[in-house]
Amino acid sequence: MTEQATTAYRICPFCEACCGLEIDVEQQRVVRIRGDARDVFSAGFLCPKAIGLKDLHDDPDRLRTPLIKRDGQFVEASWDEAYAEIARRLPPVIAAGGANAVATVLGNPTSHKMSLMLYFPRLARALGTRNMFSASSVDQVPKMLSVGLMFGSWLSVPVPDIERCDFLLILGANPMVSNGSLWTVPDFRGKAKALRARGGKIVVIDPRRTETADVADTHHFIRPGADVFFLLGIAHTLFDEQLVRLGRLADHVAGFDQLEQAFAPYSPERVAARCAIPASVMRELARSLAGAERAAVYGRIGTCTQQFGTVTSWLIDVLNVLTGHLDEAGGAMFPKAAAFAANTRGKPGVGRGVVTGRYASRVSAAPEVGGELPLTCLAEEIDTPGAGQVRALITVAANPVLSAPNGPRLARALEQLDFMVSLDIYLNETSRHADVILPGPSPLEDPHYDVSFTQFSHRNHARYSPAVLARADGQPDEWQSMLRIGAIAKGLGAHADLDALDDAALEDDLKRSAGDAAGQLMAALAPLRGAERMLDLALRSGPYGDQFGRNPGGLTLAAIQAAPSGIDLGPMAPRIPEVLRTPSGKIELAPPMLLDDLARVAADLAAPAPDMVIIGRRQLRSNNSWMHNLPVLAKGAFRCTALVHPDDALRLGLTDGAMAAISNGERRIEAQVEVSAEMMPGVVSLPHGWGHNLPGTRLHVAAERPGANLNALLDENLRDPLSGNAVLSGVAVEMGPL
Repeated sequence: MTEQATTAYRICPFCEACCGLEIDVEQQRVVRIRGDARDVFSAGFLCPKAIGLKDLHDDPDRLRTPLIKRDGQFVEASWDEAYAEIARRLPPVIAAGGANAVATVLGNPTSHKMSLMLYFPRLARALGTRNMFSASSVDQVPKMLSVGLMFGSWLSVPVPDIERCDFLLILGANPMVSNGSLWTVPDFRGKAKALRARGGKIVVIDPRRTETADVADTHHFIRPGADVFFLLGIAHTLFDEQLVRLGRLADHVAGFDQLEQAFAPYSPERVAARCAIPASVMRELARSLAGAERAAVYGRIGTCTQQFGTVTSWLIDVLNVLTGHLDEAGGAMFPKAAAFAANTRGKPGVGRGVVTGRYASRVSAAPEVGGELPLTCLAEEIDTPGAGQVRALITVAANPVLSAPNGPRLARALEQLDFMVSLDIYLNETSRHADVILPGPSPLEDPHYDVSFTQFSHRNHARYSPAVLARADGQPDEWQSMLRIGAIAKGLGAHADLDALDDAALEDDLKRSAGDAAGQLMAALAPLRGAERMLDLALRSGPYGDQFGRNPGGLTLAAIQAAPSGIDLGPMAPRIPEVLRTPSGKIELAPPMLLDDLARVAADLAAPAPDMVIIGRRQLRSNNSWMHNLPVLAKGAFRCTALVHPDDALRLGLTDGAMAAISNGERRIEAQVEVSAEMMPGVVSLPHGWGHNLPGTRLHVAAERPGANLNALLDENLRDPLSGNAVLSGVAVEMGPL
């Protein structure tokens, strides 16, 4: 008898837009994927990546059983054998070198896995290492640091209230492709079209005329890495022309008096040549921002992955404050997530704030930020001998050999480790170096709640996805693997009672937060276990929760399970001062760390412009490197091309479609040229995440068109000194025909 077709609902795990999907299933196979028109957040929108979910689940290269390396070759193993190998080899490394002999690396897909998001902190505590790294430090740490200093919490990121905005200034971001980054906004195209239809305006500042620039009213080229000068020119104008309007925030800011003096040296006329934007444009944009009733400034990856990433990120929010558009409808506002947001917990309006530099990396003395060290320090921590040297590594859904600068050095370093474990669904450029690979379930086999992205969403909501397909017998939850490895690290062995460990950890957390009520709360959360139990706790104790019966009708896990298309929690609303977690209870407009860094900005103002610099590029179908292995996303025109302006092509002897050599000192790659007037002269753009030509991987589709690895050109020692974020944009290169 044929199994009846069913329709399941799943939040798309491919990017930060987190669109709601309807998935038709027959006989445990996906037969159709479409947008969920009733989804309270995405309203039926989906991009081409979503249909790749079927290819991901069915991919013959996707790992389904653990692998153990024997005599240099991977062999399939049982879960018990894999955990036993970890138990045999990890504890001796810790015993010999201490906790810091082990390092961890988290990759971007972790954000789309509820189990990993909620249980990696348990593993981290069990390991006790300071050597924790993630993709955040090649992506977003400058923004996290700047908002942490200003508002008191690492993830208190104001996002544009696009559905009520009338003037949107976008720097170094391409939401037409990303549908937001640190801004969860599915169907940006539709929302941008509606903004312009109601008489609003969008201005894009970018070294490339991007897909977002194409739907904007105005686009201006900017010299890569010079956003700080452009923003300072606007800030100077606001004071110079007496356009500052703090409005109701006047009583909630600290450090305002220091800003005018700090910005005084940076008139638009003085910085125009450095950023390649006319002074008249900066002054007119300042007037437009100040004069608009509802406006916002938004910047993203291009503003973070540069030498002044933290100061640039700070200035974006300073402009929103100075023009009266922070925390106002139609401006840059703070989402109010239903669960897990630090800015909804504890006493509202005040807190401990954030602290950095509690310790530093062993070799380069790079400061800790948010409990992590810069990913670009990982190779030197492995290949530099001495006390505290990293001898073991645990990677979680991470591929830093492709995603971090100077991957070749990192690859060589990984081969020197005593032991390496990868939690990954692919044998990729990084996991090929592992001794044990533990594959997680397919996203279709996992329940899901967006732990992070609800904190950046343009509209408040709560959605839950149950597993769509049954998983293979014996496949553990990823939270169980986190606990299992943690138990091994603590000397409890591979057969520790995970339920007992989970109960003890949660009860300890509850005793700290709820005191004598911990036992009652544990009972109220039964019979749930693992990640779903933590989710129920966070929802029920969150700002919309039922407060364990004290707020009847409030959110619970059961409530969102009963709403397959989600629960709408309304538009963003003003949250200052309650959202603040700074010791002063104020918005800190002038953190000393950031004011001090203006000295470095001043020194760079007169720096000459190189003949050619390189920047990255975001693409709709290749948000992460593993997407290059999905046939439905990999098909079509070859996308790993080096975009150059026609004038540069003529000057350098480059031909459209031909190969070119791109070099940075001794580092060199070869890439296919694409001549395009969308590029600013003097700038070449190459997308990230390519370079699938390394031996020992199992990515057959990606290997057919491997592309060039942009990050192989970049210097791992070049970082924003405040945040430790890698500098990926505005790096000088030489380019010529092969």
